[in-house]
Amino acid sequence: MRAAPRSRRRPARRSARRRLGVTVGCTALLAALGTAGLFALDQQSPRTPTSGPTTQARAVPQLPDPTAAPSATAEQPGPQPSDAPPSSGGPSGTPSSGTSSSSAQPEIVAHGSGSFTSATANGDRVGTGGVVRRYRVEVENGIGIDPNGAAAAVQAVLSDPRSWTTDKRDSFQLVSSGSYDFTVKIASPDTADGICATGGLDTGGEVNCDVGKQVVVNSKRWLTGSPQFDGSLDDYRALIINHEVGHRIGHGHESCPGPGEPAPAMMQQIYGLKGCVANAWPYDSNGKYLSGPSAP
Repeated sequence: MRAAPRSRRRPARRSARRRLGVTVGCTALLAALGTAGLFALDQQSPRTPTSGPTTQARAVPQLPDPTAAPSATAEQPGPQPSDAPPSSGGPSGTPSSGTSSSSAQPEIVAHGSGSFTSATANGDRVGTGGVVRRYRVEVENGIGIDPNGAAAAVQAVLSDPRSWTTDKRDSFQLVSSGSYDFTVKIASPDTADGICATGGLDTGGEVNCDVGKQVVVNSKRWLTGSPQFDGSLDDYRALIINHEVGHRIGHGHESCPGPGEPAPAMMQQIYGLKGCVANAWPYDSNGKYLSGPSAP
């Protein structure tokens, strides 16, 4: 094929350059747009909002505040039973035990350590009777009861004029060392059962006993009282001590003397009152012995 004349080649070259320029320009434009597009995608990556969530975001559910007070519709504990610790002190105004006076139910430790700590407190002789019985107080370790607080409670019971000293035959004295006639031991239910079993008694994790030289107090009863006894917890503790010490000085069980009468301290009131009124004391405030028919 022959070449075109020079006059005709120049316009053709200009046309080719124009087409090449358009092509190069379009290519550069596309490249620039592509870079701008990539930059735009990078700016749309997720960011932590500086204000609340957008309308498309799902709100995070709010968990209840554990420190907030219960709402009015929440189930609330009912009134505390009558054997809950009262706001006042124990008999004769002394502390009833070394436990907290909070109305919350105390923790009952079913099985303590098995070892005991003796109270370091000592007391004066109470009563004018001829026989002085010295006693010490011991509390099993790990059951949450302070030995000295418990000793103060026991001393307050035995020095009360409604207790056994009114018989003019028996006196008592709290000691922390030296010779003694008996020990008041407060023990967990399992430990109390084990001690009571040495005397052939089955206390079933619930009741107290007097065995050997020991008045054994079940800590469950000391801390919670009895559902059959509608007096205060302090009075129920007084009943425990009066009943078991009563055995020590020779008293047997008694039953209800009649409907509406005070239940004798030697009655096993934990098994029901049989029509009697709950009572913790062997004597009334006038010095009268509150007795009932003998019972097994």
